[in-house]
Amino acid sequence: MNSGQQLWNKAVNVIPGGNGLLSKRPDRYAPDIWPTYFSKAKGVNIWDLDGNRYIDMSYMGIGTAILGYSDNDVDNAVKLAIDEGVNTTLNAPEEFYLAEKLLELNPFAGSVKFARSGAEAMTIAIRIARAYTGKCKVAFSGYHGWSDWYLAANLAGIDNLEGHLLPGLPPKGVPNELINTSMPFEYNNINELKALIMKNPDVGVIVIEGARHNLPSLEFLNEIALIASEKNIVVIVDEITSGWRITDGGVYKTTGFVPDIVVYGKALGNGFAISATVGKKTIMDVAQDTFISSTFWTERVGFVAALATIQKTTENKVWNHLIDIGTKIGKGWKILAEKHNIRIEISEFKPLITMKFKYGEQNASIETLFTQEMLKRGYLATTSVYASYAHTVEIIEEYLANVSKVFEIISQAIHNDTVSKMLETRIKEGGFKRLT
Repeated sequence: MNSGQQLWNKAVNVIPGGNGLLSKRPDRYAPDIWPTYFSKAKGVNIWDLDGNRYIDMSYMGIGTAILGYSDNDVDNAVKLAIDEGVNTTLNAPEEFYLAEKLLELNPFAGSVKFARSGAEAMTIAIRIARAYTGKCKVAFSGYHGWSDWYLAANLAGIDNLEGHLLPGLPPKGVPNELINTSMPFEYNNINELKALIMKNPDVGVIVIEGARHNLPSLEFLNEIALIASEKNIVVIVDEITSGWRITDGGVYKTTGFVPDIVVYGKALGNGFAISATVGKKTIMDVAQDTFISSTFWTERVGFVAALATIQKTTENKVWNHLIDIGTKIGKGWKILAEKHNIRIEISEFKPLITMKFKYGEQNASIETLFTQEMLKRGYLATTSVYASYAHTVEIIEEYLANVSKVFEIISQAIHNDTVSKMLETRIKEGGFKRLT
């Protein structure tokens, strides 16, 4: 048992779930052997509590480290800001500078509100949209956080979020009065959305992700624009995951689609807490007719980090590197899977490249075996990779060489029906599980 596991076993007794983010819990990977905690990180390297170094070929800070861990340019800007003070009675001027920059990069918009997490920024967007239309019902596709407005979807059916968040997630603590206020539809399925709107003419908000595993079709976006115009519906594009990964802002910019509100988070500050709700001025001004306010939304570090991150990302057109790296990984997976006779499927969105094993109920065991064997070779590896500016071609080539060795092990295990016997840990959890 490594030091991270020992600490985790203590943490679950004092922190509900063990930590504040489901995606960082070891049960999601290789429960009994995952390092769990880090001591330091730089570039794509992470050191655990025992001093072991791993190359991160998984989630790169759950999508936050677009430039790589501890980027010098961002960190130096933040250190200077800390030396000069981060939260006072007066406002940080960087709040205005960041708003100005985001409006420059999102020409459709006229106003910005800031928060610290993606879920906060989405909740701000939903509040403003509801206030503007006077209608409370939300039609959504994709994952949009932990807030009541979103989890309310499961009040009408426990599996409503299965294709968007996690299966079987109980909406305990969400007021029953919110039933049927949030309703899901499948991404790129315009007919399902049309049917939902027809059944619920009082829908006032449509929410979609910029992209996740797949890109939006132009037909999907065009039809949403028509529906929104006809029905006076506010359209929110959640670019928390997809933002900055294929252009200087949201994926929506590459399609010609014009949303009413776009939401950014994750990569916006390269690991520092900052998120933004950016929208049309006529809609965003309604924020003054409701109450949206928080002390730490005005804290300086997030603004400074975002300004430095945007500057480096745009000057270097980092998104081109992310696309190239993701494409190389995806092609490598496909070639190696064919070589070792393994069935996989590769996602369309290259900067967050994902492979899916095609073995039904055995998938979780195979994924756990993949993570286990890659850990032995010095990698934090899952079936998804957030590409970062710190990933180099040389790193990817060495990674794929190790993947080939692990795919050979997996192939033999599948053929011999010994996948479970080869596991040195419990099988990863694929869905929501309350940890005590």
